[in-house]
Amino acid sequence: MASRTLVIGLLLVGCLAGVALWRTAPVHGATASPATWDRAAAAHYLDQRELWWQQWPRAQKDHGTVCISCHTNVPYAMVRPGLQRELAESIAPAAEKTMLGSVEKRVTQWPEMETFYTDAKSGPGKTVESRATEAVLNAIILAGQDSHLQRLRPVTRTAFEEAWALQESTGALAGSWKWQNFHLGPWEGEESGYQGTALLLVEAVNAPGGYAKEPAVRPHLAAMAAYLRREYAAQPLLNQLYVLWASRRQPGLLTAEDREKLLAALQAAQLPDGGWATSALDQRERKDHSPAPTAGDGYATGVIVLALEETGTRKHDPISNDDMLRRGLAWLAGNQQPDGTWTAASINKQRDPHSDAALFMTDAATAYAVLALQTAR
Repeated sequence: MASRTLVIGLLLVGCLAGVALWRTAPVHGATASPATWDRAAAAHYLDQRELWWQQWPRAQKDHGTVCISCHTNVPYAMVRPGLQRELAESIAPAAEKTMLGSVEKRVTQWPEMETFYTDAKSGPGKTVESRATEAVLNAIILAGQDSHLQRLRPVTRTAFEEAWALQESTGALAGSWKWQNFHLGPWEGEESGYQGTALLLVEAVNAPGGYAKEPAVRPHLAAMAAYLRREYAAQPLLNQLYVLWASRRQPGLLTAEDREKLLAALQAAQLPDGGWATSALDQRERKDHSPAPTAGDGYATGVIVLALEETGTRKHDPISNDDMLRRGLAWLAGNQQPDGTWTAASINKQRDPHSDAALFMTDAATAYAVLALQTAR
């Protein structure tokens, strides 16, 4: 998470979108040729941005740790292991090791760690929101790493326990968490906790060693599923995507009628160029008052392609995902920039495209585009 003035409102998956899908099995019937996008250039850009973040004064936190950013850290954690494998790198890059070391240190020394935001500096409620949001993100990041290792480490189990301790048990948020809210959607907005809940549910279900079946864990998962079902209808299209991809791993989250309506909405939102635009996915958070989008962007297109790859096309679906998916993948394969990036813009305000704040969105768009292309076959 960045400072309030620089946080870009745009993926749960920082921080959130796509977190649960970087290990998804390849989708059948959709093709993105390896020759059509440059893995090495994308990896170089993401490595350099992660290094920059680790050195940025505003990201420095107590005990020699670094702030978790929804736009740079979390997407980087999701995408870098796959790039290492595809590029045949013998060891993980230093930037990734430093990032994971910081997360693990904050988990193991949790009671001593200061929150990223406080009531005194950022306003009432921000200390509690910051602690809960970080706990969820720590568990998501470490559980994802353990899925690659195929074993649940003690530090990851501790991260889950820290998140469970802060899960709400009563009221409107029962099953979810008090989320960091600076009115900057979709990552730090009114409904961002919905994304975090969906992705933590998927990571817990996927955790190695049968973690989700443990008696102490099952009530937490049931509470999350109940929350996601209860609040689904009130969510913007962007948030509903998370339930679409989570529903394969957690049956019963999405009814057949809701699935049909969601696929129809995605079909209607796809632009003539084959991509999707972030500003069209959450009108409530859109603050720039710009005209309706006419071109896709890397963030929205990456997230939607990931969701479509995960859910697939079912025999009785009235709408086939295949055409949407092929066009989305073609957009991604054809829109990588010479520096290895995919671009997107904040939905909160117009920003200088060369500023650090604007590059935060490029960090996220690049990571999610890579995830979508990695998942395709």
